[in-house]
Amino acid sequence: MCGIVGVVSHQPVNQLLYDALLLLQHRGQDAAGIATNYSSMFTMHKANGLVRDVFRTRNMRSLLGNTGIGHCRYPTAGSSSEEEAQPFYVNAPFGITLAHNGNLTNWEQLKSEMFKNDRRHINTDSDSEVLLNVLAHEIQKATTGYSIDPDTIFQAVRAVISRVQGGYAAVAQIAGVGMLGFRDPHGIRPLCVGVNETEQGNEYLIASESVALEGIGFRFLRDVAPGEAIFIDNDHQMHSRMCSDTASLNPCVFEYVYLARPDSVIDGASVYNTRLKMGEYLAEKIKREGLADDIDVVMPIPDSSRPAAIQLALRLGKEYREGFIKNRYIGRTFIMPGQALRKKSVRQKLNAIGDEFKGKNVLLVDDSIVRGTTSREIVQMARESGAKKVIFASAAPPVLYPNVYGIDMPTRDELIAHGRTVEEVCREITADALVYQDLDDLKRAISDVNPALTSFEASCFDGVYVTGGITPEYLNRIEQARHNPKVPGIEGAAINQLNLHPATPEV
Repeated sequence: MCGIVGVVSHQPVNQLLYDALLLLQHRGQDAAGIATNYSSMFTMHKANGLVRDVFRTRNMRSLLGNTGIGHCRYPTAGSSSEEEAQPFYVNAPFGITLAHNGNLTNWEQLKSEMFKNDRRHINTDSDSEVLLNVLAHEIQKATTGYSIDPDTIFQAVRAVISRVQGGYAAVAQIAGVGMLGFRDPHGIRPLCVGVNETEQGNEYLIASESVALEGIGFRFLRDVAPGEAIFIDNDHQMHSRMCSDTASLNPCVFEYVYLARPDSVIDGASVYNTRLKMGEYLAEKIKREGLADDIDVVMPIPDSSRPAAIQLALRLGKEYREGFIKNRYIGRTFIMPGQALRKKSVRQKLNAIGDEFKGKNVLLVDDSIVRGTTSREIVQMARESGAKKVIFASAAPPVLYPNVYGIDMPTRDELIAHGRTVEEVCREITADALVYQDLDDLKRAISDVNPALTSFEASCFDGVYVTGGITPEYLNRIEQARHNPKVPGIEGAAINQLNLHPATPEV
């Protein structure tokens, strides 16, 4: 999960990119970077940290040019080193910078091919650098002379899509040529384009979420289709082409549950409205399980679950209260790397209002339960504040399987629901009762908002990997690499076979 943005303007873009990255900060707090194009030269600054900390006045002044791309990262492949902050750059052909959101599932194979066949050196363990070099190689192959046109670029993107597997969205700039954006053929990771009509002509912005467009004065134009490439040339003309013959739309359901901002619209579905619908369906399940009469008050775990909790309380006819106050200067605990750090940060991040809990049967609503550490601490805080009974509800189903498309939940031993029943998870988080959203209801909540959305990437809930090629051996390997990060490609001892549901015969 990262945030990407690309801007083509008639004015300097450094401030526009900075402002857009602030609006996308929720998608990654590990590192940030901006690369701009001035004439045929690139200027770039990137470092670990939040956007506001990475860029100082002297850095902003050095970012020259009217086109540029930006990135905010949290790592799902490679490491957290500053060298792997994005954008990445290659100097041939033409000079290209690229920023990427998602994860390539065959990046190791591609890295080997780059070295053996394409004579390109990959300097990091980042799949984003691999994607950049595949793109650069295919542009070089497609180019016949010293100039490049949209047809050549689209031909190269088609070749990239045929080689690359996984979930991804990317923006790239080609020095002195223009801006490129493209999305994987399954439409897993989001990407949209907006326009700003000025007296000098149209300006364009490509970004992960619509909130990055609207927040800086651009008008949302449309989502980039799965397998589609958008190219904006130096004359500010936008060209587009479908670069896959097998494209289908399967947006990641976790974007709607947690990752995206509620004021964004992804693939025609308002994130806020989908979360309201999640609350409605969750309320009906709570009624079916006979728990509604035991509830005195409904409280959200700030912030992502608030829309679901509001609608749930309304459907149950129960009081809605804010029992926890969030310290907004602490990072998202989902992103924090270690269990000890995550556990400590919960108490720093949330503080309970004791009077709202004393003597009450409380229903706590969260967007999801991934590792369970945060949930356990929150239940204990509610009890310490005087709650008589604590019922916990998740707006998402149990997270049972690793995600390989850009969300940091890749190992089974980090997932509290893997190998446990709902009752066992309930005991683990020390709640009196636990209710999970049904997967069909979660999908229905999104489809209710946009009926055109009928297929989803929900592998962390159902084990179905829509791209295919995700074998138990592949998952075992990434688990071992995560447990032994200093030993690339370590195989280690055999792990029990995952109980995967096949999306293709390979799984």
